[in-house]
Amino acid sequence: MIAQLLFILTLGVFVYLLRKRVLFIRRAIQLGKDTTVSGDRGERIRNMMLVALGQQKMFKRFIPAVLHLFIYVGFLVINLEVLEFIIDGLSGTHRIFAPYLGSFYSVLMNVFEFLAVAVLLACVFFLIRRNVLKVPRFWSAEMTKWPRLDANVILVVEIILMMAILTMNAADQVLQTRDAGYASTGTIFFSSRLMPLLTNLETPALIIIERFAWWFHIAGIFAFAIYVTYSKHLHIFMAFPNTYFAKLEPKGHINNMPVVTNEVKSMLGLADVTSPAAEPGRFGAKDINDLAWTNLMAAYACTECGRCTSECPANLTGKKLSPRKIMMDVRDRMEEVGKSMDAGGPGLNDGKSLLGDYITKEEINACTSCNACVEACPVMINPLEIILEMRRYVAMEESGSPASWNAMFQNVETNFAPWKFSPSDRFNWANEK
Repeated sequence: MIAQLLFILTLGVFVYLLRKRVLFIRRAIQLGKDTTVSGDRGERIRNMMLVALGQQKMFKRFIPAVLHLFIYVGFLVINLEVLEFIIDGLSGTHRIFAPYLGSFYSVLMNVFEFLAVAVLLACVFFLIRRNVLKVPRFWSAEMTKWPRLDANVILVVEIILMMAILTMNAADQVLQTRDAGYASTGTIFFSSRLMPLLTNLETPALIIIERFAWWFHIAGIFAFAIYVTYSKHLHIFMAFPNTYFAKLEPKGHINNMPVVTNEVKSMLGLADVTSPAAEPGRFGAKDINDLAWTNLMAAYACTECGRCTSECPANLTGKKLSPRKIMMDVRDRMEEVGKSMDAGGPGLNDGKSLLGDYITKEEINACTSCNACVEACPVMINPLEIILEMRRYVAMEESGSPASWNAMFQNVETNFAPWKFSPSDRFNWANEK
């Protein structure tokens, strides 16, 4: 009874903390502008199933993709076992499904343990890759102490949790041979390799080890689930809505501002003059509330993998632009504003802004709009949308574009091309012999 009450208390604390954090993230995303998401629903579901669930875009880099797939599948399948943990914790039973599933229970446990070992080995490989081989994209300027520590903490915790499963199952199998009232699971291949280490222990000691491993695993899962919401690993969940709401238009498509579009149509006599003109509001984006809520959601979906930055031609030529940093900065600004609002502070009116305090003009001006970052992202994040919105603000609200750009804009306006010569002379080169 005490164990059940303790478990219920643990579960209650977990649900409270998780709900509180989820509501915070929801409020932060709602700081963005409302935007209409159109397009074929079937195609959106297809993107979600192939990219978020199927890891389709990860396989452009095969070896890390396979290892990541092991971790992801292990996360999904092994957590099915958590259902049994929760039922056992609430009802005071032990392996409640074992008597009903019979020999199939042993098959399931072997599958779970295979995935647990695969996750463990993959995490060890990723730790070596990050900290020994030091893959450059994990050590760029924006990957400060916390982002690097965050990735390592998750990998180490996953290794420990997998070891807890194997230890629990090994102790359980030894206790089954001693008629201690433990339900038969049959032989579980991987954990049975650990049994020789435990066979010389007394039964009370084995029970303590098995119960400690059980509690450590379930409490670890709860703590892990809460920690993930503060971590880059939130992409485990946010990848699904992000891929569903991602743009369906071709990557070269740039969103026009409706107010500007209507103004141009009006000048050409194509607009509906009977409808009142809309308030222009702010052109472009200076802070997070000027971005669409889908852009803010994408910031929480960012995996910080750095594939976007490693493909960015501006970054590769030494410019300060890093698409990954753009997404991390948006998320950091959302966190700052959200915490301020929850504490009764100034929120967005704190004298700071996304453009200037987090992201510099030098960064956004370096972007070539090539969409390499969009193509590279494994969860269909679009940093270019954010960069273009901030450029719009600088150009249309501050008139702060570089002089060479202003000359180009003027040529486009007057000559319909970036070059300063008449459109009628554009084809003269063909007359040269």
